Amino acid sequence: MSKRLAMLMCVALTGGAIVTACGSDNGGSSSSGGSSGGSQETGATKGAKVIDVNSMKNAKGSVTYCQGKDTSGNAVEGVKQFNKLNNGVTVKLLEFSTSADEQRSQFIQRQQAKSGECDIFSSDVIWTAEFASQKWIYDMSPYIESRKADIIPATLQTATYDGKVWGVPQTTDAAFLYYRKDQVKTPPATWQDVYKVAKQNSGIVYQGAPYEGLTCDFLELSFAAGGKVLSADGKKSAFNSPENVKALQFMVDGVKNGTAANGVTTYMEEESRRYWESGKATFMRNWPYAYANGEKKGSKVAGKFDVMPFPTFQGGGKAAILGGHNQVISVYSKNPGAALKWVDWFTGKDWQTTTFDKYSLAPTLAAVYDDPKIQKKYAFATDLKQSVSQAKARPVSPVYPQISQAIYQNVNAALSGKASPEQAIKTADSQITKALATF
Repeated sequence: MSKRLAMLMCVALTGGAIVTACGSDNGGSSSSGGSSGGSQETGATKGAKVIDVNSMKNAKGSVTYCQGKDTSGNAVEGVKQFNKLNNGVTVKLLEFSTSADEQRSQFIQRQQAKSGECDIFSSDVIWTAEFASQKWIYDMSPYIESRKADIIPATLQTATYDGKVWGVPQTTDAAFLYYRKDQVKTPPATWQDVYKVAKQNSGIVYQGAPYEGLTCDFLELSFAAGGKVLSADGKKSAFNSPENVKALQFMVDGVKNGTAANGVTTYMEEESRRYWESGKATFMRNWPYAYANGEKKGSKVAGKFDVMPFPTFQGGGKAAILGGHNQVISVYSKNPGAALKWVDWFTGKDWQTTTFDKYSLAPTLAAVYDDPKIQKKYAFATDLKQSVSQAKARPVSPVYPQISQAIYQNVNAALSGKASPEQAIKTADSQITKALATF
């Protein structure tokens, strides 16, 4: 890739913010994973308000769009361009903190107070079930029907809960496998081959510390191996399975035999990146932002590496973990028609093309990646589309934070030698079951 592309990689999919946990954009952390509990209708949201698609046709008035700090500038520019359309609707931007937790808290406070201050909110993909189960946001299913064919299916799953769609995918995110071109002649076809080549050379580094990032790393292997977290209806844990044990055993073996970096059980994104840039690893699992950093002066891997979508897990398939944000509309909005008119434009092909082209924010529409001008400008567009397309959403559940904690704490315990893979998976399964019983 050119130096310009490498620089753009630094803000690609992150909105210019430092990546934490499972990636970020619009200034907040964002993460992703399996669709369990989302696609099947359970009745958990019975009585929720449903958006009237026709309400945006002649909508007029003002609405407020709330999101995290606009570190990339796309929201400020988007509001400016939308208001220039003079279509009868005016949008005001209200920015919250760069912290995802604070963004969520700010929105929840308003919803609990039944405030319509935030007509539209940029919702992290992991908040869908929580907001929908509280009936704080509109069921967008009728609107999505007309656009379903254009949206990458994996991104749509992040907005799906109880068999309904609660938001419109706005931006997305998916990690890459980085590899040294001077050590790897042909990109490996399977994870097993990746570790084989890594052991013959300088190993692999990833995020193995007990935090959200490890949940992402584990689920990428688990889902590829055929594992699940929850039952199809999202009511029961399906974590204690041979597939999940197999995926965890694979990771544990990599630590035991020295293929994984020494100290990997304490690494997050930045520790992994610095280890990689020191030239100590043949492979690295990380987000696209790490590309530009790797090409900077002082990096020992500058000009010596490339990226690829995740390979197949032998005997299984391919999987990545999806991040990003969705546009949701508050049920307390006094002008949902005008809010929908904004969402329709802000998530449309023209603006998504602009935000990818100008701000390097990954689109949720397949057609944007296929645009010849985009492909000419961004050499990684095809790989990114493939990575996003094969990605899966994390379990869609109102108690996702507890589920994730059960996963990363026990996976880390196994990687650290404190529990066997079988014990770790069984303990996590029990903790997930207890969390599910609370709602």
